[in-house]
Amino acid sequence: MDQPSSSSRRPGIRDIAQAAGVSTATVDRVLNQRPGVRAATVQAVFKAAADLRYLPQADVYRALQPQPMRLLFLLPAGTNRYLNMLGDYAGAAHDHTDPFNVHCRSRFVEGFDPHILAEALLREGKRADGIAFMALEHPVVREAVNQLADRGVRTITLISDLSRSARAAYVGLDNRAAGRSAGLLMGRFIGPRPGRVAMIAGSRHYRGHEEREMGFQDVLYEKFPSLQVVGLKEGHDDAATNYRQTRQLLDQYSDLAGIYNIGGASDGVGKALKDARRDQDIVFIGHGLTPDTRSLLIDGTMDALLNQNLQSTILSAVRIFANTRAGREPMAGIEPMQISVVFSENLP
Repeated sequence: MDQPSSSSRRPGIRDIAQAAGVSTATVDRVLNQRPGVRAATVQAVFKAAADLRYLPQADVYRALQPQPMRLLFLLPAGTNRYLNMLGDYAGAAHDHTDPFNVHCRSRFVEGFDPHILAEALLREGKRADGIAFMALEHPVVREAVNQLADRGVRTITLISDLSRSARAAYVGLDNRAAGRSAGLLMGRFIGPRPGRVAMIAGSRHYRGHEEREMGFQDVLYEKFPSLQVVGLKEGHDDAATNYRQTRQLLDQYSDLAGIYNIGGASDGVGKALKDARRDQDIVFIGHGLTPDTRSLLIDGTMDALLNQNLQSTILSAVRIFANTRAGREPMAGIEPMQISVVFSENLP
């Protein structure tokens, strides 16, 4: 009776071990996906299993696919509708980020305390491969980012950047240009009449808010000398605080001609203007397209806003993280964020 040839025998663990140059125990560990085996060894074992047709190619491909990159969007808590929408979109962006093999989640923390932000970065960095966050310009935040970089955790700054740090990239507007654009709009809307113009910011600890302030003031000084800037109030992107700050400005300056809200929570400013019946004669310019600011544009309380697209912000951050994982330049294939100027007549 003829014996079956060795070529017709189904390959087994010993054959895979011999082809991969490892022990049978290692093969068993890899095929059962138990931890403790180097990535290069795992790849060698699965390649041998595929070459010997011990496993189908599709199973090998799935086994060798890297684990999704764990990305966290760490954002300031509060009533800033734009940032809340950004966090919601990040947490639900799986349909758009699947090709990049990432898992996104969002978390909100106290937005104006650099020590709390730094602690959150270091804490969350223990269970994330990358963190995108809105930076406060402070040494403790910079140190936290540098420590994360030493651990191999990549960081991206969103909307407001962080100077002299090891962050991988910045995703946001050119805030100096955004402030200058707001200043030009303000001057053109008010026209030749003299008057005072006020600014409300979230916090000067945000480099982006400081840059918008400087750009705005520069344009008014250069092109509209009849307009006097009366200073900056901090509203911490809180609607109630912005309401109080606006009412104080209205009480203090009878010739107030314009308000530039550098940060968020423009609904508080809008409500104050309406309650004082000044919503149709004071030029109001802000940032961030939300349901609240959309309504303010439609009813004429707000004259214009500058917007950073939410979807583009998330997808650019995801692509930057994917670039760093693949060893490419972080900004490879990433287009600079464009400033969108939105009026009631061009609402998307």
